[in-house]
Amino acid sequence: MNNSVSFDLSQDGSPCRGTLSFSGGFVSAEIDGKEVFRRSVGDILELRQKTDIGCGRLEMAVRDTSVPAEEAPRALSDAENIPVCRFTMTYVNDISEFCKMVNHYIKTGEESQIVFTERLRCEKCGRAFVPGIDICMFCTDKGYVAKRTFALMRPYIPSVVLAGIFLLLSNLALAIAPVLYGQLVDNYLSPPAGFVPRFPAEQGIALLALTMVGASIVGQVCTIFSKRISNKIGSSFSNDLRILVYDKVQRLSLTSMSRKTAGDLIKRVTDDTQIVRRFLTDQGEFAISQSFMFLAIAGILFSISPLLTFIVFVPVPIAVYAISRFWHFMHLRFERQWVQNARSRSILHDIVRGIRVVKTFGNEEREIEKFDNANKRLAEISAKNEHTWAMVFPFLHFFVGMGEFFVILIGGKMVLEGQMTAGNLYTFILFLAYIYAPLRWMASLPRWLAELVTSLLKIFEISDERQSVAEAADPVDLDYDGDLAFCNVNFGYKSYEPVLKNVNLHIRQGEMIGLVGHSGAGKSTMINLIMRLYDPQGGSLRVGGTDIREADQSVLREHIGVVFQETVLFAGTVYDNIAYAKHSASPEEIIAAAKTANAHEFIMKLPDGYNTLVGENGHTLSGGERQRIAIARAVLKDPKILILDEATSALDSETESKIQEAIGRLIQNRTTVAIAHRLATLRHADRLVVLEKGEIAEVGTHKELLEKQGLYFNLVMAQRQTSKLRSDDQKALEEA
Repeated sequence: MNNSVSFDLSQDGSPCRGTLSFSGGFVSAEIDGKEVFRRSVGDILELRQKTDIGCGRLEMAVRDTSVPAEEAPRALSDAENIPVCRFTMTYVNDISEFCKMVNHYIKTGEESQIVFTERLRCEKCGRAFVPGIDICMFCTDKGYVAKRTFALMRPYIPSVVLAGIFLLLSNLALAIAPVLYGQLVDNYLSPPAGFVPRFPAEQGIALLALTMVGASIVGQVCTIFSKRISNKIGSSFSNDLRILVYDKVQRLSLTSMSRKTAGDLIKRVTDDTQIVRRFLTDQGEFAISQSFMFLAIAGILFSISPLLTFIVFVPVPIAVYAISRFWHFMHLRFERQWVQNARSRSILHDIVRGIRVVKTFGNEEREIEKFDNANKRLAEISAKNEHTWAMVFPFLHFFVGMGEFFVILIGGKMVLEGQMTAGNLYTFILFLAYIYAPLRWMASLPRWLAELVTSLLKIFEISDERQSVAEAADPVDLDYDGDLAFCNVNFGYKSYEPVLKNVNLHIRQGEMIGLVGHSGAGKSTMINLIMRLYDPQGGSLRVGGTDIREADQSVLREHIGVVFQETVLFAGTVYDNIAYAKHSASPEEIIAAAKTANAHEFIMKLPDGYNTLVGENGHTLSGGERQRIAIARAVLKDPKILILDEATSALDSETESKIQEAIGRLIQNRTTVAIAHRLATLRHADRLVVLEKGEIAEVGTHKELLEKQGLYFNLVMAQRQTSKLRSDDQKALEEA
């Protein structure tokens, strides 16, 4: 296993391209491919990262072989520090993860892979990633992006082609006009000497006018059909793309979700999909029609005058090259605009969601200023992009259309010398608009492509996100009765930072287990594993004797009910929020669940009873009322396993009593795993499991653990002392 990270400063502080590696029991450093440092891990006590102003350094504490092993802790503090490498703040996170991984190996002998929760730079080109995305805009294969996009559009291609054909017919019908204008000039307005028209002047002019009207009608009808098809394609494709992205967002792991802001995800579902839809339907249809139109008109122009046609196309290769170079520049600028737009959305989302906190602390002006600054920054970036585009685009248009000036100059001379009729020159000049339309469209392409590729990469980054909790290829039937077992479970959000170590715990059917311990001991991690939000990195978690990794996730979660400390209610009615656990529930079942949760009484006092709208996240209800609705939701689900995560915290005594009564009914005949910092709420649990630094330190009843006078006893005594101090303070305030 080869773990390596980059650094960018030599020992004397000069810039370099360095690689720091750990492989085969050796830590080594290379600069420009040349090894400058190498040391066996057996000689290392600890790697240490030192951060200075603007840069940092990596040092190692080297083992002194003359010091006895039992004196190793003192030796660590007195050990000699040897410099390994230096780095700017760009690589501080990477070096930090490298240190953790090597130090874990030094302590345990277990080699593990470095986990980067968020890569900051592209390993290939060194450019910074957009926050929240691990794809480099510059190194990504654009052919791959085009291929993926084509695959998304494949079901719609026949309709796009049909819309393009109608648009082509429309353009061809309207393109008859230049030919008719030429006929008008050569046959009736300025005919050559001795020319006799086929029809008398008045009849001929009327016939040309009627033909032009008929062609215009045909063109407009074809345009109507083209637009109707395009609009239908756009609506269907936009809907499918949004569902695709939203479905993937729903299935993202918690690790991935924590790295992305709400504004980022909302923008990917809405704005990015809209940009892709607009380009592929509008521009795709135009590209198909204009490609055929370009070839047809080019053939007509060549038949009129090969020389003038050559003059028209002379600037095209140079313009195409300039456009391709300009595209890379605009791509970067629109990427920055996307990032700032997502940041503004995130700020708006946070302010709206936390409006009560904002008002409570009187921070309205501060939040207005924050949002104003973010939008000013977005406006500045957008204005700079538009300014750049406004400066460059006219030059591209001018350069692409330079041939038109030479056509007038040389074509006019050819007419004067009798090599071309005035009508043919007039027709040629009018047809130039049909030639330059696709060429000028190409000049506009960098802007549209910059937006498109930026949005596509962000959509693909979401859709390609690897599931950290994979569904079983052939899930087994889960016949679960409530039995739950942790078997030598090891887990860490990073393997070299273990949270749970060799946890063995058998929870019998119908048993209530209380998890207690200091913050960070691993309590929440255990319930996350039960819900299979993460998978163990060692050992297994079994329900009814079946490894949960072999069961269907949706079936597993049907057996699990959860009441969290922070109750989440959705915008809607009380009835809808209770029924969220079971959409097919009857009104009688909803009411019965509410009564079990001691919620029916307060619900009936609401203005519209069960049909009362609770507002976003239930802000119209008190904390205790929200909690009882959450309990009713769990009751309705009727789970085999019940998880209570601080379900009664931060409540007054009367409300807590009602909720405890409801929970008492809820846990009957169910396997229950409960977390509570107030240990008194768990005293009736069948067993208490005390966790300390990811390991099970004690197991027993409340009485047994108190008699043991171990870790649990110390926790209880500490809480009693805290409660006594609070009680004394309250008495002092009352007496005062």
